[in-house]
Amino acid sequence: MSEQQRAWNTDELVAEYQELRPRLIGVAYGLLGTLPEAEDAVQEAWIRLQGTNTDAIEDVTGWLVTTTSRLALDTLRSARRQRENYIGPWLPEPVETGSDPAERATLADSLSWAMLVVLETLTPSERAAFVLHDVFSVPFDEVGTALGRSPQACRKLAARARQHVRERKPRFDVDPGDHREVVEAFGSAMTDGDLQRLLQLLDPDAVLISDGGGLVQAALNPILGHDKIARFLAGVRPIDDHFSLRHTIINGNPALVVFSTEHTETVFTLGIRNGRIRTIDAVRNPHKFHGLSHSQN
Repeated sequence: MSEQQRAWNTDELVAEYQELRPRLIGVAYGLLGTLPEAEDAVQEAWIRLQGTNTDAIEDVTGWLVTTTSRLALDTLRSARRQRENYIGPWLPEPVETGSDPAERATLADSLSWAMLVVLETLTPSERAAFVLHDVFSVPFDEVGTALGRSPQACRKLAARARQHVRERKPRFDVDPGDHREVVEAFGSAMTDGDLQRLLQLLDPDAVLISDGGGLVQAALNPILGHDKIARFLAGVRPIDDHFSLRHTIINGNPALVVFSTEHTETVFTLGIRNGRIRTIDAVRNPHKFHGLSHSQN
């Protein structure tokens, strides 16, 4: 019996799983774009492992990655059909960098918000090949096992996805100091309903996408141009002391979280370039706030 093909006792298996769990959640989240579904896929993979003769598994880590990927891919294919009936635009679930539990920072750092948005335009197989290989460095042999395709076919899938991401992923500024200044100015201008200040902060060709899922008020179509966006934001601004704002980082991008006294209202994820806001993704669907810190400070 090889070193990896050894008998696993329960404590060793649990320790292996706990160490690998952040990576597994990252893989599943990269495929699905939602944290609860990612956690469900990882939990189901663990349950299946417990019902398997682990002495016959050559590589437990590889088995868990492959099984999690397959489960997530099945969920993604089903979700794609469901999203055809989604009310308004669908945005990924925001995950706050640095929030607890610790693995959330890991997956948020691996998958930027801008990348997640682009990944939504790929086919499930392209997305899986790209996320597994390019983001999480899974060898193509293992990617092929997860997708039920040859390694050569997975290379082609990843290459197409890579080109698509390269062409469509926007380039934003990365200086956190500049980010904070712009985000805080944006928050103040929105709260005050300062139309002129909003126009100064927004790029003339800015785009705002709002995801309410039909559960809360949100724009059903993208809003194009700084003038329309500024007027929209000034019209929906928080207008009393029951709301508070917090600057944060969502999936590597600067963001602003709007709280009411009882719950999260909106997460504004901003794409900033040359000191101006080019994209605003406003997540308002109350079912998409699992990846946020509960703190409002």
